[in-house]
Amino acid sequence: MKKVVQICMLIGTILWFANVQAQDEQIFEFQATGNPVITHKYTADPAAFIYDDVFYVYAGQDTGDGKWYNMPNWLVFSTEDFKNWKEYPVPLKTSDFKWAKDHSSWAAQVIERNGKFYWYVSTEHQTGGKAIGVAVADSPTGPFVDARGSALVTNDMTTDCTDISWDDIDPTVWIDDDGQAYLMWGNTCCYYAKLKENMIELEGEIKTIDLPHFTEAPWIHKKGDWYYLSYAAWFPEKTCYAMSKSIEGPWEYKGILNEVAGNSNTNHQSIVEFKGNWYFVYHNGSIPTAGGSYLRSVCIDRLYYNSDGTIKRIQMTSEGVSSAVK
Repeated sequence: MKKVVQICMLIGTILWFANVQAQDEQIFEFQATGNPVITHKYTADPAAFIYDDVFYVYAGQDTGDGKWYNMPNWLVFSTEDFKNWKEYPVPLKTSDFKWAKDHSSWAAQVIERNGKFYWYVSTEHQTGGKAIGVAVADSPTGPFVDARGSALVTNDMTTDCTDISWDDIDPTVWIDDDGQAYLMWGNTCCYYAKLKENMIELEGEIKTIDLPHFTEAPWIHKKGDWYYLSYAAWFPEKTCYAMSKSIEGPWEYKGILNEVAGNSNTNHQSIVEFKGNWYFVYHNGSIPTAGGSYLRSVCIDRLYYNSDGTIKRIQMTSEGVSSAVK
């Protein structure tokens, strides 16, 4: 009888784990009612990406007691109208990079080239210091796998500008009109380098951009003939931006774009056009009552331009854009 009970308990345990795994592999659907957009878990460092008229948001997941960064996974969400959202099964974890330390899913961005989707991530290298890796998938929702088996950028590659160990974070990628891809990243120093067409190797030297008050979180977008480089400045962080007629500069500083975001000391943005309108995607720490600098939440507000191409300062709202697309 005792063995029968033990077998039944074992079967029950197996079924429970199978059910949990099945739930993790399902698409979770939810509705946004304003900002923050995602309220069933904490999300940070949002990178927006438009593909086939779908608005994707890639983000790191904040977990833990809210006393420091504890980020085991990267997540992906999508919407077509800003109200109805889907969360997909976890597409990428720090443990998918054998060279990375676990629970260090820092800022990242996805971009598409030749039918492949490349996810550039920042994480902690097992040998010490921050590093940038790249994963690849056949779908924007994954699953993603390490594209190299090693880091793309490591701390020993960027010692000329600063000797800190956390300067190789927050990658952003831009493919220019001539097909040349660029990787930009950094903390304290803003770095950029060309990427080879295979998207997983650097081409040429690593260069720096001199930007006033630069802290981290560079992001490139383009409207018309103007390139825009937005970034987090000072600490606690505000978002500033610069403009140029060339991806390689010179860049002209244009000032503050977004003020300190809620009760979060970081202020990480992405800027994209979707169905004729421009959007500013960022995080704050506004979910009551535990939300804060280490338990953050993705928000979205509209972005507007002046007639001369400069950007109007962002108005952060509680209403957000959940009714923006009809």
